Amino acid sequence: MTSKSSITIDPIHPGEILKEEFLDEMHLSAAALARQIGVPTNRITRVLNGESSVTADTAMLLGAALGTTPEFWLNLQFRFELERARMDKGLAERAKKVVRLVAAA
Repeated sequence: MTSKSSITIDPIHPGEILKEEFLDEMHLSAAALARQIGVPTNRITRVLNGESSVTADTAMLLGAALGTTPEFWLNLQFRFELERARMDKGLAERAKKVVRLVAAA
């Protein structure tokens, strides 16, 4: 007899990666990073707290400052949002009911 595991792992917000893999490792504060890339400190703290998304312009600046690519940050954001959407039971039910479009012959 097999049972399906119901363990779910919350998606990781890019702010968590930014904090743990970059700021903590570099002993850098949010304010110092914000000054370095020329943005308000609250933009960085909101990302770190998972309250804001990493936008394309922020991704460009983070990539330049941290030696990554903008795509790295945008891919983290994309995966986070997609995983949250997949975990939304209401959305999953709606998606199951969508009728696939077929091109007219």
